[in-house]
Amino acid sequence: MGGSLVKIGHRGAAGYGPENTLASFQEAIDLGVDMVELDVHVCKSGELVVIHDETLERTTNGQGQVGDKTFAELRALDAGKGQQIPTLEEVIDLVHRRVAVNIELKSAKTGLPVAQLISQYLEDGWDSGHFLVSSSNYEELRRFRMFDQFSRTGLIVGKLSGALFSMSLFDPFELAVNLRCYSIHPRFNFVSRKFVKRAHQVGLMVFPWTVNSSARARRLVQMGVDGIFSDFPDQLLNITKRA
Repeated sequence: MGGSLVKIGHRGAAGYGPENTLASFQEAIDLGVDMVELDVHVCKSGELVVIHDETLERTTNGQGQVGDKTFAELRALDAGKGQQIPTLEEVIDLVHRRVAVNIELKSAKTGLPVAQLISQYLEDGWDSGHFLVSSSNYEELRRFRMFDQFSRTGLIVGKLSGALFSMSLFDPFELAVNLRCYSIHPRFNFVSRKFVKRAHQVGLMVFPWTVNSSARARRLVQMGVDGIFSDFPDQLLNITKRA
């Protein structure tokens, strides 16, 4: 597929500061990304909160399950260097159409509320191309697609989550096509020229994760990938699809 390499800041610019925080997303934008990636859960009081893990210990000074905490309880935590856990709405407002937003559905019951929130931004003049909603959970992507027929979706392959599985148990390309996905997001070591060719044959963009080596990024570009997730997105700036 043609076009320039899509440079995606993983959890913002996670290599340079606290991941999935407003500061991290601003840093990624400042570094020149085309898209920022984030992770969402639903907390106990119903808000969509941006944090990767189901538990709080790794990225905050809190303890326990994200889903067992109210937003007020989560907001009181330090997510690193004084940053707070943001809501999805806060991140979208910060980005404000400067780059695209890749929203990964991390837990159950996220697909519908994410679709409902995106619909509010579409009504306010955002374009569906400003959003890419991804997951390794087929059911959450299906729920999202039932409500939102237009925003782009991406199937993540290469890790366990909910109903998903390993590459040997299903055809990821068939699954992505059935979900009417825009892209497929393989773990970087799954990618081969054959993988990219097959994805392109069925109309899917290929965005591998998470690539933190310029040399590896160049090898993936030579295989024909369309975009790359990186914790250090500035390493991608001088890499083009002609590499």
